[in-house]
Formats: sequence, C-alpha cells, structure tokens
Amino acid sequence: MKTIITSLVCFLLIIVVMNTQAQTIKGEEITYTAAEGTALKGYVAYDAARQGKLPVVVVIHEWWGSNQYVRKRADMLAALGYFAFAVDMYGEGKQGNNPQEAGALAGPFYSNPTLVQTRIEAALLKIKEYTRADAGNMACIGYCFGGSMSLYAAKLGMPFKAVVSFHGGLAGVPAEAGKTTAKILVCHGGADKFISDEEIKTFRQNLDSVKVDYSFISYPGAVHAFSNPQATEMGKKFGIPIEYNEAADKKSWADMTAFFNKIFIQH
Repeated sequence: MKTIITSLVCFLLIIVVMNTQAQTIKGEEITYTAAEGTALKGYVAYDAARQGKLPVVVVIHEWWGSNQYVRKRADMLAALGYFAFAVDMYGEGKQGNNPQEAGALAGPFYSNPTLVQTRIEAALLKIKEYTRADAGNMACIGYCFGGSMSLYAAKLGMPFKAVVSFHGGLAGVPAEAGKTTAKILVCHGGADKFISDEEIKTFRQNLDSVKVDYSFISYPGAVHAFSNPQATEMGKKFGIPIEYNEAADKKSWADMTAFFNKIFIQH
C-alpha cells in the first residue's frame, strides 16, 4: 500500500511540474522580412521561467508550409530549454493544401541555394532582436523539406553549431572542406521510399570525403514523414507513401535531445 501511495504521489508531482512548465512557455506569432522584401510569418517559443540567454534552435517546416505542427515542435524545444524559431520559408505564411501545391512551393528552393540562405538569414537577423536568444549558440532542425533545407544550411556554412534532419532529402548542394563546420545528425526512416540507397551512399561519401562530423541513424520500418502524427491520414488522403511511426518519432526526438546535450550547455 505504501508503495502504491508513493508512486501516486510521484506521478502527481510530475503532472504538476509539467503543467507549471506549460504555463511558462511563451509562444508568439511574428512577422519578419526577407532581404528582397517578402513578408514572412514565423513563430517563436521559449520558457520564460529559465534564466539568462537560451541556445537557439531554428525549425524549418515540411513542404506543407509553416503550420501548427512546426509550432508544436517549437514549443517542445522551448520546454527543453531552447529559444525556438519556427521559420516561414515560403513567405506570407503560404501553405500547400495538396502535394501539387506543396511541391510547387518547395521546388524552387532545391535548385536555388541562395534563396535557401537568404530566407534563413532573415530569421537569424530577427533572432538578434530577442534578448533571451543566444545568437552565438545556434542549431537548425527540419522535417522532410525542412530536413533538406537544414542540411543545405550546414553545407552552405551558415552559423549553426549543429543541424538535424528528420526524414529529409539528402541530395542537393555538396558539403565542402572547411565550409561545412556544423555537426550533423540525420534521422532517417529505414523504409523511406522517397530516398534511394544511392542517394544515401552519395550523401555519406560526400560528408566522409570532407571529414564532416555527422551521425546517420536509420529507424527500421519507418517511412517518410514518420514524425508527424497526421502523416498516416495525409498519406491515405493523397495516395502517397507517408505514415506516422510513434516509435521512430520518440526515438528520433530522444536522439536529437542527446545530440544537442553534447553540444549546448543547458541553462
């Protein structure tokens, strides 16, 4: 009986702590501007109960656009002690309502690294306005399209200490010796039909050849978009091979957390 009561008390304490922390997470919809004048609609989140400056994590959305899913991830990062900035790569908060629209929005970025860089730089400039954000201590993560873009950011030599790609594409601009300095973590679905073995091989050979510090983790049975709880419904709706995988979602988040813990000093 004593053991049961003790366990119940511990459980209730955990609930209280979680509720208290949820109340201290500050989330805010923001507007900022790209260099060429495009209005961008992002979201910032941080834990107001934490003291001092917080390491920054830039979060890049899936090809659907900057939606509630990426904001949820920003809130989760805030709970871990980071200043999270969910960016708007497309501008004006545009979102794709189907694969055709999403593909049309995402497509130009794959062939235009300069566009990728300027959109991310707009977010980095905005971050400097926040006194709680440690702009000298930053990482970048992304999902699907955003995973590809986070890898672009690393390969383009943008000022991130670490970059994480969740089920992102691996093609695109190559890493260069001395330019790609961010540590990289790739969280890949082992059954992802959008990414070929040849693409994985080419990606890894490139990073190995220029001695980039990276980890590549494959989650068995996980397909594309494995981290998004809405992926299964969207996959069925549009007839595309995407599906949520709870085990891979939780494990990849834990892998990211451990990865960041080795790089950043938590407050």
